[in-house]
Amino acid sequence: MKKIIIAIDGFSSTGKSTLAKHLGYVYVDTGAMYRAVTLFAMQNNCIGIDFLDKEKLIKSLPSIKLSFKFNSELGFAEMYLNDVNVETEIRTLEVSGFVSRVAAISEVRSKLVEQQQEMGKEKGIVMDGRDIGTVVFPNAELKIFMTAGADTRAQRRFDELQAKGDLVSYDEVLKNVVERDYIDTHRDDSPLVMADDAIEVDNSYLDRKEQFDVVLELVNEVINSL
Repeated sequence: MKKIIIAIDGFSSTGKSTLAKHLGYVYVDTGAMYRAVTLFAMQNNCIGIDFLDKEKLIKSLPSIKLSFKFNSELGFAEMYLNDVNVETEIRTLEVSGFVSRVAAISEVRSKLVEQQQEMGKEKGIVMDGRDIGTVVFPNAELKIFMTAGADTRAQRRFDELQAKGDLVSYDEVLKNVVERDYIDTHRDDSPLVMADDAIEVDNSYLDRKEQFDVVLELVNEVINSL
């Protein structure tokens, strides 16, 4: 069966790694890559509550090595920063509060987009992010744009953080979601927009299985049309 590139952009969605596993595809969470660079910036005093040393971070980019390693016990690939597993560290609300500022830096985007395009050369990939269908893979065979209300996405994120034992409030999470939405949709370089040929899926009231079924049907339609 011919393999394709599946570009998923937009706001929160679930079940993407399950979809990739079902298809025998590689799943790449590009958001994790930007989070890892953000963590590096935090660890190396390039970013803080009231400052962002862009020049220092840009000069440090050659020393940042990102990779995904599949964890068979968890069933998905975890993010490694300079050969250190940072999957847990990059999911904190603190990193979430800075990631959109780091992702808005053109030099950071250029470095990561190049890596992402390399990952998809052989196709057979599900890639999730903010500019996959518009910048990374504008010729992807299937482009999906996920939407959901900010309150719905904040509740999902709040539940995830609570399950991990993070002491956060729903209001904090909602504020972060709204701020990230604004930065992502208003940045000069590769803003979050729906590609003209993308299919919009509102997942506000869909559970994991329902989202999986909707996307799998779209995938099958595209593959069967080739």
